[in-house]
Amino acid sequence: MNNLKPESTKITIYSASWCGPCKMAKQFLTENGFSFNEIDIEENNITREKMAAMTKGTTVPQIVINDVPIGGFTDLVQYFERKNN
Repeated sequence: MNNLKPESTKITIYSASWCGPCKMAKQFLTENGFSFNEIDIEENNITREKMAAMTKGTTVPQIVINDVPIGGFTDLVQYFERKNN
């Protein structure tokens, strides 16, 4: 499989300020050298229904890598393990 490279990977995280897994996802990405675009669903008035339409998930975080929704924090870790092994 293709390894993920920070310079060629576009990541968007839909998050909320109170969300622990959101903080863990952002920390995981930062520690691995990846930048990301964070969209706070509360600041941007994004309902769970609207987020589900965009990401296929209703809980935060929802992470989109290279325009493909992958899910939440656990899904992120598993995605990285699959792509980098």
